[in-house]
Amino acid sequence: MLLDLLIPARCAGCGARGVPCCARCAGVWGSVSEITRVPVAGRARVFALARYRGVGRRLLIAYKERGRRDLAAFLGRALAEAVVVLPLRRSSAEPRRAVCLVPAPSRRSAARVRGGPHVERLAEAAASVLAGWGFEVAVAPALELAGGARDAVGLGRAQRVANLAGRLRFREAGRPPPGFPVVVLDDVITTGATAAACVRALEGEGIEVAAVLTLLAAG
Repeated sequence: MLLDLLIPARCAGCGARGVPCCARCAGVWGSVSEITRVPVAGRARVFALARYRGVGRRLLIAYKERGRRDLAAFLGRALAEAVVVLPLRRSSAEPRRAVCLVPAPSRRSAARVRGGPHVERLAEAAASVLAGWGFEVAVAPALELAGGARDAVGLGRAQRVANLAGRLRFREAGRPPPGFPVVVLDDVITTGATAAACVRALEGEGIEVAAVLTLLAAG
């Protein structure tokens, strides 16, 4: 577009001209690390790409809160690269190199402000990369937040659990295809309350979660 030519993109991490995320800042998404959060313990293994600080935090806030949707492809690729190395349990009945990505849901009011569910957009971007690498991949928006859920920023663990109680629900229309390892995606894990609620909602429908994957881990 003409506007893009007149105003070149700046890296959301450092401000360098030319691309939404420069190669140096993209290096923040290092090796996948396992994260321990009490509410999820024993239900599913949780992994994150970086800590919620510095460049990673700036990139996520730019994407999530400041309208930098041009970062979706970069963040989605980082998630796709992580999915490839996740230690997913597979049975002989599962398709080879297959995965189903289930995005953590957003509050409807937040999604309207952000131009749609921002984690679902990341899941679609990651799926596009994985498909290009020969994976059989599906994105299943199987979870939703009912009205009444508050913004979780600033809430403690118990408050987050209470905030989600009875409000995070399964959507039959988004049921993952049978036989695919299921990975729940989110942008950041703080106390683990959201991840645990997502896993419980899926398990309640007979869906085993192979892993939870987030861009960042707070704390």
